[in-house]
Amino acid sequence: MDDDAEQQLSARPGASTDYPQGLLARAFVTALTHGDAETRRRAESRIDRWRAVLAGMADGRLAIGSRAPVAGLPAWVTPEVVRGGFATTAASAEGPLQPYEREAATRAGIPAERRALFAYCLTEPGLSRLYALLDSGRYEIAVPEEAALLTVAWLVRAGDVAGALELVDVLEPFADRLRFTPRPSALPSPDVEAVHRRTVGDAAEALARRRPHAAVEAQREALTVWQPFGDELLAHWLETAADTGRVLERVPDAAWYERGAVLLRRYHDLAAAHTRCTKHRSPKENLGILRGALEETVAGRPLDARRLGLLRHAVESMVRRRGLPGSRRHTQLRIRQAAQAAPPSHHALAQLVLRRLSELPQETGVADVAPLVADVSAGEAAGTGLPAGAPVPVAIRQVVAAALSAPVGTLVERGVVPSAEVLAELVPQLVAVAVAQAYPDEALRTLMAANYRAFRNRRSLLLLNLERQVRAEELPWVRAVADHRVDTEGQEPAHTTLRQLGELAVQAFPGTLLPNPLVRELGVLARQAEAGAPFVEELAADIFMGTFTPKFLAAARIAAELLGGTLYAHYYGIDYAAVRNLAITEAGEALTRHHAARTSPGFARLCTERAGGPTGWSVAANGKVIEQAQILTTHNLATLVGRVGIRPAPGWDDLARRCFTTVCRKTARLQGNPRPLSTIKDAAYAWRQMIFHLSLCDPATQARVIAELDEETARHPDHVAARLAPALTGLRQVAAGGTADSGGGRRFLGWTTQRHWLLPHARG
Repeated sequence: MDDDAEQQLSARPGASTDYPQGLLARAFVTALTHGDAETRRRAESRIDRWRAVLAGMADGRLAIGSRAPVAGLPAWVTPEVVRGGFATTAASAEGPLQPYEREAATRAGIPAERRALFAYCLTEPGLSRLYALLDSGRYEIAVPEEAALLTVAWLVRAGDVAGALELVDVLEPFADRLRFTPRPSALPSPDVEAVHRRTVGDAAEALARRRPHAAVEAQREALTVWQPFGDELLAHWLETAADTGRVLERVPDAAWYERGAVLLRRYHDLAAAHTRCTKHRSPKENLGILRGALEETVAGRPLDARRLGLLRHAVESMVRRRGLPGSRRHTQLRIRQAAQAAPPSHHALAQLVLRRLSELPQETGVADVAPLVADVSAGEAAGTGLPAGAPVPVAIRQVVAAALSAPVGTLVERGVVPSAEVLAELVPQLVAVAVAQAYPDEALRTLMAANYRAFRNRRSLLLLNLERQVRAEELPWVRAVADHRVDTEGQEPAHTTLRQLGELAVQAFPGTLLPNPLVRELGVLARQAEAGAPFVEELAADIFMGTFTPKFLAAARIAAELLGGTLYAHYYGIDYAAVRNLAITEAGEALTRHHAARTSPGFARLCTERAGGPTGWSVAANGKVIEQAQILTTHNLATLVGRVGIRPAPGWDDLARRCFTTVCRKTARLQGNPRPLSTIKDAAYAWRQMIFHLSLCDPATQARVIAELDEETARHPDHVAARLAPALTGLRQVAAGGTADSGGGRRFLGWTTQRHWLLPHARG
């Protein structure tokens, strides 16, 4: 599931049409004005979707902000979602029949209709076909609904006919609309140990979209075609020069005119074949002047004084700048230019790599990318005209590297996964395997893993009033096999995966807030492992409803157990004993109400007080409250350490140093930044993580790291040290037993309703 809904400036209660109307207008402009036909086509598709959103909001078919936003479709149906978390009126599993559905209908001898396919799959021949797919594992599930009838077949074969019939009853009302069958595949289910960011087909498609670089290819054409031709043209005119070097001081003979005519015919042939460089067409350029004068002369028309003057000036300037054709200076220049033009174009090398990729299965990654990006071989050189030994450029290597299939840690080490956001894209492949371990039957385990991977492609909805995104366990076909789980079998694999992913995220990307898609996956693993580890998402300040769910207070209580009395608690002025008491009190109140508390009013009140009290609704005021919740909970770091048991190999001191490097990099970007607030917020996130890691160091290590921070600021532009000086002063004062906001020190927070002190000319 993506993160769009967490970030957009969307709606207060009762969603406005302003946002979709704005993006509809933007798509119209792109569709009408963009120079690339494919970009225009995509914009036209966006126009259709945004029109559907606006029409659905207008006639009541859409309830934006609800878990079930499309009238007539239950929450478990995967809606089509566009930017900002807005649902259209369509479901992802509907639309015209797919080719594999038409083929299945043809083989079964039934009408090419979804309801007919649905009914056929419940017959003995249809179930036999589904059994074969289950046993082979050779199927793909693009949207979760495509797993539904395979689940029915598994239940029937397992003897749970009642469960199968109940599931059929749930699915049947949508049998004519949604795809409930999987698409056959030539490949079995993927390797459980290896993941890939892109498939071979994705990499090939990216390379196929690459076009020659117009400016580079124009320069190559100028060096290899037009400059050599210009040299010939210059030499031809110099044949008419006297000792003075001025052309046309000698009368050309008939042979000169014949050679000139040949040159002109070759020019027109070259111009027709080589169209990238156009300078030769300009009558003001030297080559254009020489060629135009030759055309006039060969045609028998004498040059007027102006054209003769231009010709002589062009010839003299060319000789003066480069020397006479054939001279040492001129020859050396052309040798250097030929060497410059000799390397093959990136486009030509991309086409070679594309041919290499075409020989591999397109639906998966590749275990070894080295042969795909190797230098041009002798055999390839003979077949393509590329020089043998020519290296594949880095930009093309990076495209292919994204298809590497390997353990996720290897992908991080090799830079294939450059950020926590990209890591979050890959994690569902691993979580799917861990979640499926709870199913003892191998066929069902494969099916549920494929279903989970497809479910995680489901885009998040814009939700209001603390609504929760649909979870995989709410899908009817997942509920139908719930009694066939053995949870104890999945706990240990889930906990192992949870710890490994937590350590990888924290040590690979220190100073980075864990993105919401990754947080959700960690939460799934924690529930599977029964780790008692509440993971909290980053909340969007623009749609913040002023309160928090109980898991925020539970996470703050874990932080209290870990950080009470530490540098972190002193720096942020946290009374963790009060946090623990609040957690105990609200837990008791929830028990007396005999149902789980939906919100934590005490935690919301505490965060609001720490943010300076209620100051009216604004994004910045909301952001201050949310930031205090992140401070109190450590935004999952304490949960990972205290409940999951992560112990990153580099050590807490190394992570603290790297977090501060991130702080410095972010601060450096403030110089001349017209929109600095998000950068300040990110720097504050990294600062908070540094404080957390420092708090887990022993006192001597902690003091040593703090003493070294000035050395890091010195590696960055001068303004970085000046901007961070108040924050460093505040940190050292806290480490010495004082407070951050005194004696010139500042507590580094990201959100403020005033001008931030990191910016120039800040007051107070």
